[in-house]
Amino acid sequence: MLSNSLIELDRAHLVHPVASYRGHEKLGVRVMKSAKGATVTDMTGHQMIDGFAGLWCVNAGYGHESIVEAAAKQMRELPYATGYFSLGSEPAIRLASELADRAPGDLNHIYFTLGGSDAVDSTVRFIRYYYHSLGTPQKDQFISLEQGYHGSSTVGAGLTALPIFHAGFGLPFDWQHKIPSHYAYRNPVGTDPQAIIASSVAALKAKIEVIGAERVAAFYVEPIQGSGGVLVPPDGWLKAMHAVCKEYDVLLVADEVITGFGRTGPLFACSDDDVVPDFMTTAKGLTSGYVPMGAVFMSDNVYNTIADGAGAAAIGHGYTYSAHPVSAAVGLEVLRLYENGLLENGVKAGARLMAGLQSLADHPLVGDMRGRGMLAAIELVTDKQKKTPLPAAADPSRRIFDRAWDNGLVIRAFGNGVLGYAPPLCCTDSEIDAIIERTRMTLDQTLEDPDVRSAVA
Repeated sequence: MLSNSLIELDRAHLVHPVASYRGHEKLGVRVMKSAKGATVTDMTGHQMIDGFAGLWCVNAGYGHESIVEAAAKQMRELPYATGYFSLGSEPAIRLASELADRAPGDLNHIYFTLGGSDAVDSTVRFIRYYYHSLGTPQKDQFISLEQGYHGSSTVGAGLTALPIFHAGFGLPFDWQHKIPSHYAYRNPVGTDPQAIIASSVAALKAKIEVIGAERVAAFYVEPIQGSGGVLVPPDGWLKAMHAVCKEYDVLLVADEVITGFGRTGPLFACSDDDVVPDFMTTAKGLTSGYVPMGAVFMSDNVYNTIADGAGAAAIGHGYTYSAHPVSAAVGLEVLRLYENGLLENGVKAGARLMAGLQSLADHPLVGDMRGRGMLAAIELVTDKQKKTPLPAAADPSRRIFDRAWDNGLVIRAFGNGVLGYAPPLCCTDSEIDAIIERTRMTLDQTLEDPDVRSAVA
């Protein structure tokens, strides 16, 4: 089918996520055609390095024949098996076991979902059931971080603290509370790591005490805040927040949908922070985006409390596609690829990415560079001393994305002038260098925009 026909069909029928519907109709879709390794190609034949791994998810890179074969083999043998009625499939059982073996601490129980949003929703239901089992159903209040992202479902979008996910939806709910982000570049207490940790600890304690510790159920946090702008906390921050949760008998939920599966270096970012949460949510890199799947990791304590509380009764939570055998077969093969060199290459490529982005620090528009491993961001400003964001007229989320695209690079261009990077772990040295070179070209072109140039100090 001709690409212009696809564009018209898209305009008429396909609803896109997190988009201005009228704006999208006007601009039209860019149709992706093929991909291999870290390179994607659109319908016109234009090739780009995917510096964002799809949507933070194609960690292994595109075009692994062994993943395709794993899916095809499973489809031929057993394309579907329900987890209801005490039924199951070998791939799902094996994947749960392999994940539990590699998870931090006692996160030994795995509930499979379709993605990150319903993994977060599942934790809310499990946490409510947990406290009912303990005889403390009044613990029904949840806390998360400003600028955090925990999905786009009705419940998860309320835990998310980005205005676009609340506006027009009647969110957040009154049982969903927020404390300020650690956001080092723009933190009111300054950039000193210990001051930031102390401020966050004080904020969490204060919020718990205002609500009442006897009411607070859980604290949700990403080890690195992704959609909020790749906000990296100081070393020791997560551990300090975990200690507060323990002090007040509050469950800690680590949302590793973005950070999991080598994105920051190790298989799970919690490992770097020496933290074992009560729950951990994953998705994206779990199957490298080849098929939908998410997972909730549950601690022994939580699982046993729920199981004992239910006794002989069924626990009424389930999805038709939970533990899907094809997704599980893909997950097993992706895990094998990670441990057969991709994690190691990701660490090497991540160090090169960080060094390359740091080399852009002298650019007139670069105010901050931050990240860990293959998860990074640069924040653009027009005044480095005052940290003045790009003017709204510059429309960075569209203009910079388009410019990078034309330069052969896919990145995440946030509306506040933050550029996000999450390349596949398979990237070569030359591909990382090309990401940096094409970013510099994009920044130089942006600096020449009259509305940007006139605002630069």
